[in-house]
Amino acid sequence: MSLQNQNPQPRQQSQTQTPIAWRYAGDQVKRWRTKAGLSREELGLAAAYAPDTIKSMEQGVRMPTPKLLDAADDLFRAEGLLSAAKQYLRREKFPARAQDFMAHEREAISLWWYEVALIPGLLQTDACMRKLIGGFAPPLGQDVVEERVAARRERQEILTRKPTVACCFVLYESALRGPQVDREQLLHLLKTSEASNISLQVLPFKRAIPVAMDGPMVLLEAGDHAHSVYTEGPFTGELTSDPEQVSLAIERLGMIRMEALGTEASTRFLEQMVNEL
Repeated sequence: MSLQNQNPQPRQQSQTQTPIAWRYAGDQVKRWRTKAGLSREELGLAAAYAPDTIKSMEQGVRMPTPKLLDAADDLFRAEGLLSAAKQYLRREKFPARAQDFMAHEREAISLWWYEVALIPGLLQTDACMRKLIGGFAPPLGQDVVEERVAARRERQEILTRKPTVACCFVLYESALRGPQVDREQLLHLLKTSEASNISLQVLPFKRAIPVAMDGPMVLLEAGDHAHSVYTEGPFTGELTSDPEQVSLAIERLGMIRMEALGTEASTRFLEQMVNEL
């Protein structure tokens, strides 16, 4: 999802820091290295990593790998104290900035999702996921790509879980015509939209209105019927429950849905796209 919003009222902000376990383990490696009087270059030679990679792991920007921890433990004679950190380290399923949103998504009893340029993550095929996740800059390792594909697939359980979650998606036509969208993806949209709890609408180019160009958004309703809205930009993501911001998002979504095709017309629109391929 490529989604941006902020307000001074009470809100939940997305996390911008890497996991604390990464930072703690990296700091411990740095402390032991400094105590031993060795440089990053020397640790890099022992662990087969470049000095800049060692630096990013020591700072917790990257997860300290088991290979680094074992090499550091041996080089600094830490007697297993550094290697022991391996059991506490893991890659996060989602980028740090999106973790608050994912937590709220898991607890939602209904959601309304408007997307401008991409197929929503909950509706993506595995092939579409790999194209999008694999296209990050800087590039992600293949193991990280597969982990995030699996995590995104796990998120899609919200569409079929019990009790049922009401899901409404509105897709601007450009989201359907992206290079990552193929026949399989369009057929998947059609199949998914057959579920009674899922509503799918298309906003064609010719029916676009100015507010539809302001970017994507997701409205979430929690079990206590509290509402929040999530928006995301290239470098930031934010979740807010500020009533004014939520109200503005609901009004905007209502305007977009009024211009979008109805569910039956949207199905015909997608079927025509499939036939054109």
